[in-house]
Amino acid sequence: MGQLKSPKQLAKFISYILGRRPDEFGLVPDTDGFVKIKGLLKAVCEEDGWRYVRRSHIDEILLTLTDPPIDISDNLIRAKSREHLPQRTPAANPPKLLYTCIRRKAYPFVMDKGIFPIGRRHVILSPKKEMAEKMGKRIDQTPVLLTVQSQKSLNKRVVFYNSGDLIFLADSIPVGCFTGPPLPQEKPEPKKETLKEDRPKSLPGTFLMDLTDEKNHDKRSKHERKRKEIAWKKDRKKMKRKKEKMWPT
Repeated sequence: MGQLKSPKQLAKFISYILGRRPDEFGLVPDTDGFVKIKGLLKAVCEEDGWRYVRRSHIDEILLTLTDPPIDISDNLIRAKSREHLPQRTPAANPPKLLYTCIRRKAYPFVMDKGIFPIGRRHVILSPKKEMAEKMGKRIDQTPVLLTVQSQKSLNKRVVFYNSGDLIFLADSIPVGCFTGPPLPQEKPEPKKETLKEDRPKSLPGTFLMDLTDEKNHDKRSKHERKRKEIAWKKDRKKMKRKKEKMWPT
């Protein structure tokens, strides 16, 4: 772990992010310059030498500096000096390809319905894959990267906005204007083995007659009786022949 920075150094770094180039860090301030503190911390902790930063370090800036360069309102934070903050303007000629990431579990819905902002006001896109993936991993460990065709989107009346050099915004992206990896195939349900005859399960303390066995038992009994009857007749004939030999008439 590297040497911890002073509250003054951290304040200067945050002032640069929020007051000059939030797009370099994948952040989009609202119209008042605020971003969520949670989002800022994720962006700061992605940078070498700043991975240790927590909410307590931001609070320390407010407590130790006589004139802190940041404002905090509930869970939001902004730079006090925002005159160099990039202005949001319509993008007349956006890059041919823009990239955005979505949650993996939302991918089937997006491919069917289009890309919509979730928990945000706009769909956030970037002309750089690396930036899109960095932002995507803040919401999902394994996000799905989508490629948006700008011209197709413009033809369907999508309006893009600049939010710095590395961030573009849109209200939504319709189906047919973006591509992504193949959808995962659904696993087929395992086939259940069908029995010729479903026998009811026996319950404790109960006795269930097996009608199949009963029928077979009846057949065996009839066959056994017939076999004994035939044997008895044969024995009777033998005895009769013996008597006739012993006492001829």
